[in-house]
Amino acid sequence: MTKPPLTIYLAAPRGFCAGVDRAIKIVEMALEKWGAPVYVRHEIVHNKFVVDGLRDKGAVFVEELSDCPDDRPVIFSAHGVAKVVPAEAERREMVYVDATCPLVSKVHIEAERHSEAGLQIIMIGHAGHPETIGTMGQLPDGEVLLVETVEDVATIDVRDPEQLAFVTQTTLSVDDTVDIVAALNTRFPKIVGPHKEDICYATTNRQMAVKAMAEKVEAMLVVGAPNSSNSKRLVEVGAKAGCNYSQLVQRGADIDWRALGELKTLGITAGASAPEVLVNEVIDAFRDKYDVAVEVVETAVETVNFKVPRVLRDVEGARA
Repeated sequence: MTKPPLTIYLAAPRGFCAGVDRAIKIVEMALEKWGAPVYVRHEIVHNKFVVDGLRDKGAVFVEELSDCPDDRPVIFSAHGVAKVVPAEAERREMVYVDATCPLVSKVHIEAERHSEAGLQIIMIGHAGHPETIGTMGQLPDGEVLLVETVEDVATIDVRDPEQLAFVTQTTLSVDDTVDIVAALNTRFPKIVGPHKEDICYATTNRQMAVKAMAEKVEAMLVVGAPNSSNSKRLVEVGAKAGCNYSQLVQRGADIDWRALGELKTLGITAGASAPEVLVNEVIDAFRDKYDVAVEVVETAVETVNFKVPRVLRDVEGARA
């Protein structure tokens, strides 16, 4: 039986970013250096496939430092942690490795610098997200105020409207953030922004690729986890860019074939914490039903690479 033709437009860049790649390496190297178990506070990155793979190698994932024994190493996730977390680890004389993405750490430093200059910080982010909790936790309570929407800007209660700065979560929608920043500048004309936007290069690049694909395809699938902020933003960007159907899938088995219907064109991308093996799994699922031709839509080339912490450099050297 002849399969119907399907052109898959594959976004580039997609999938793992440098911060995620570094965080996963940190867990693997810690297991090589200290053996199992190594504890990880919070999911190292938001992807079940990745987390399960590291768990199989001996990583133990917990939500709080209080769930960790004193005598085993603990790793802090790529999303960053509040200052009280490493302070408590030091009080308990624990061995710990901070896998916070350097671009998130940059936002932490920025917030501290503004605070030292006497400015109260407004953070654009999502309530409850680990990165937001970690960034707000760099400063005392009340020094960082959270806004999630343009509407929040109108009601936020600040200490001094002339002594403000803003930072953002690194995984937000670029377009939505522009609107919130505009609202902040309108209400607080003297507010200080970052020298360079906080939304990371990988988030921006993946959203640009989705926009480039959206008009070419009848439907778009984003490979990623439901608790991955950057993956969910890709779904939203695809829908806003004109794609009739934009959906998040964790892997091939999650495809909603009925909702997709008969297709001639499909876009596929992946969030920054989704490995390429899952992208290939989704493509293979379509090969079972269609005669697939793949076209890459490349909007940027990424060459960023982050070093692992010094405590693991001996393992990195042995690997090389």
